[in-house]
Amino acid sequence: MKLSTEIHNFYEQLVNKAIVQQDLARRLSEDELADLCCLALNQLPAHYIRHDVDMIYFLSQEKRDAMEQEVRLSLAHALVRVQSSASRD
Repeated sequence: MKLSTEIHNFYEQLVNKAIVQQDLARRLSEDELADLCCLALNQLPAHYIRHDVDMIYFLSQEKRDAMEQEVRLSLAHALVRVQSSASRD
């Protein structure tokens, strides 16, 4: 089997959505955003899928809400680290 570019970690989409919702792209530089994403995603479990639509049908709303809460918490922790690193520069 050859790995496809279709395969991705579903949490990436959730992290990107939360970044938009929190307007973090306006407040952080590109480098800080990249660090933020890496730090947040490294705190989350991997959940690889091929098609995002599959998640809509196979996740209960309760599980989706829990995943989004995990993302908010991981972003909050990552943001503290990114901002503390920026203040030392």
